[in-house]
Amino acid sequence: MNKSLKITRIGNSAGIVLPRELLAHLNAEVGGTLSVVTTPRGIELSAAEPDFEAQMAAAREVMARRKSALRELAK
Repeated sequence: MNKSLKITRIGNSAGIVLPRELLAHLNAEVGGTLSVVTTPRGIELSAAEPDFEAQMAAAREVMARRKSALRELAK
């Protein structure tokens, strides 16, 4: 799909309206969450993984516990 999307003002921010076909392609719905990644070519949108936050919380806990070991490995 190659389509221009209009940027609209939403308070002090800006937003775009995603067409129904694009939402279906992303496997997303109104009220859902999308993951945004910056790439050398622009941005990449994908459906957010449902357990991503739980995985990140576990990773943060391990990093906090093993802070000195990770610091040594980074040298």
